[in-house]
Amino acid sequence: MTAAGTLSVRVREITELAPTLKRFTFEPAHGGEFPTAPAGGHVMLTLRDGGRVMKNAYSLVSAPGQRTRYEIIVRKVAQSRGGSAFLHAKVATGDVLDMAMPSCLFSLASTAKKHLLIGGGIGITPMLSFLGELKARGGRCEMHQLSSMDEAPVFDRLLAPFGDDAEIHIHTGGRAAFDLAGLLARQPLGTHVYVCGPHALMDAVTSTALALGWPAGKVHKESFGGAIGGLPFKAVLKRSGLEVEVKENETLLDAIEAAGVAASCLCRGGACGQCATAVEEGEVDHRDDFLSAEEKAAGKLIMLCVSRARGPRLVLDL
Repeated sequence: MTAAGTLSVRVREITELAPTLKRFTFEPAHGGEFPTAPAGGHVMLTLRDGGRVMKNAYSLVSAPGQRTRYEIIVRKVAQSRGGSAFLHAKVATGDVLDMAMPSCLFSLASTAKKHLLIGGGIGITPMLSFLGELKARGGRCEMHQLSSMDEAPVFDRLLAPFGDDAEIHIHTGGRAAFDLAGLLARQPLGTHVYVCGPHALMDAVTSTALALGWPAGKVHKESFGGAIGGLPFKAVLKRSGLEVEVKENETLLDAIEAAGVAASCLCRGGACGQCATAVEEGEVDHRDDFLSAEEKAAGKLIMLCVSRARGPRLVLDL
């Protein structure tokens, strides 16, 4: 353990799954065991590249209850804050990193009669821990993974260990060829659906399920944020007495942290609500999955990790 409940972890192994996918296995840097992480849990890594500090959240793919190692799978993406590129290019076996204690915003419903899992691309990651948990408890499960042709063999290998315990399908024809409405319509009563992947897929699952009469409480999604880009703007931190320039390719939260101001955060993807901050002036470009439609329309709160200004300036109670 390090300060403020942070874990010191050593990179035990790095496995290339595909040209843009790597699995990172971590072990406690100073021996002992990790805290027990729940199915669907995630961790946040602090990555230091010279003077630049990045904090990125990743779903744990290691088996729930595994305490000797944690595993994540990271996709290298062109349009990112730089964390995935740093992990792929600069992190090596034996390196020691800081990792936040595992958290969970995406958990299996204990009362579900059946669990329907839908993953899109790298959205497979939390589903792997779900499948491990359901395999252990004998829960009824059906899994659908949307994939490109190139990555389908990788996902097939990752899902193979669960094939005897779950009905698993990999779809390579794109969303247009995926009969989402038919899939949701034929589920038995008591089913809960879980989705992780591109925002368009998560929105489609949510809206289709609600249109078919699914209770909102039986639809679950995991989000670590979407596109971060936008026009640059100035954030005035009223209580701190600072003015922060937010660049077009950085988040408001990253800019605030770079200015030395601590802001509460947990997921860095607009899902948990930890970084909600009062807005005193300016118009917000809401990109989160936490605030209600009414709260977004009121414009009195902003999620620092994903949302931006619609104009040149925001004044925040921070």
